Amino acid sequence: MTAVDEPGAYEIRIHGCLSVQEALGLKEPVKRVLCPDPDHAPPCDVPWSCFALGDDERADDGIEATVLVLGVHASGRRAAQVADQVRGVVGETRPVTVSAAAAGQFQELAEQYRIERAVRQS
Repeated sequence: MTAVDEPGAYEIRIHGCLSVQEALGLKEPVKRVLCPDPDHAPPCDVPWSCFALGDDERADDGIEATVLVLGVHASGRRAAQVADQVRGVVGETRPVTVSAAAAGQFQELAEQYRIERAVRQS
């Protein structure tokens, strides 16, 4: 986190999914935590992006596992809070990590944040 905790793109990773199907099965419950009312008027509390799948680099040797990746645009503190909410949904058997996203990743979230911030201030 920066000294002033400026908003930016963060990755929230859900580790330990033993199959792609298991990872995809987590999408809907996590979406409901992020956006309990999908028909709400904008802006979203925390801009978030669609999920991506990847190989779980934290899996034990010899075990193939999938990681479900979610992008959010928030302060580091708020991204950590969202990760805590996700942990509450996916359970303790699947580690959830949060880290700053790579430069240029989730650019659509930065644009969504700018647009929605302008709506909030008007």
